[in-house]
Amino acid sequence: MALRTFSFGGGWQSTTALVLAAHGELDYRTFLMANVGSDSENPHTIRYVEEHAAPFAAAHGLNLHLLDRHTKAGEVETIRQRIISSNGSRQTIPIYLSNGKPGSRVCTREFKIDVTGAWLKAHGASPDNPATVGMGITLDEIGRANPNKAMPYERLEYPLLELGLRRADCPAIIRSVGLPMPPKSSCDFCPIRKIHEWQDMYEREPERWDRACEVEDTINGHLARRGRPPVFLTPYRQPLRALFRHGTQLPLIDDDADACSNGWCMT
Repeated sequence: MALRTFSFGGGWQSTTALVLAAHGELDYRTFLMANVGSDSENPHTIRYVEEHAAPFAAAHGLNLHLLDRHTKAGEVETIRQRIISSNGSRQTIPIYLSNGKPGSRVCTREFKIDVTGAWLKAHGASPDNPATVGMGITLDEIGRANPNKAMPYERLEYPLLELGLRRADCPAIIRSVGLPMPPKSSCDFCPIRKIHEWQDMYEREPERWDRACEVEDTINGHLARRGRPPVFLTPYRQPLRALFRHGTQLPLIDDDADACSNGWCMT
């Protein structure tokens, strides 16, 4: 029998899918979360999964697997670890270039798609017997749904779209079973983060802010040694440390360009 799994991001949509599966309204018993690392992922997301999502899944007979990325040597690798340990030479994330455009995005492919793909193939998925993978995309994000982006060993489907659900419908479903609302999942240093989210991190969570700044500093240190122009975590083309001050708000700009478009992140 072909595998049926759901891509679990730890956010509103995938938690909604978990609840619906527990109610028997969605036909998924296995949820896969690619773990990008406790030094990379929003720590509130990790805490939510450990304290709420995982116990809820277990109580309802669902399997929620947290999957790490491993190097060829068999060691666990995180996104932040890769950037810092390579002294910034392996950028990995879609950091903004000096011309204001985002660079290539390796993180989604190598730390999410490949990680869950390895698990699927190890459990029998193949081009001749593809696994079904549910994605947590809601009606208001229908532009992110693209079944043609499926890997050869999988078939993507979008059950929340089929139910006509929007992101705004998620809180009522999640709270209906007594679960608190999950935080928005994303890496601390994700360049796709909106400006007001950077501002909030700066104001409220200085440790996470410093971790993000260190990633940007490390990459730019590498580029400076090679005589290359700097890159940035925001489209403002200024170092993150120079952008924010307490009590001030940067003007909003269109920072949704090239946002995560395939449903693997921030769901």
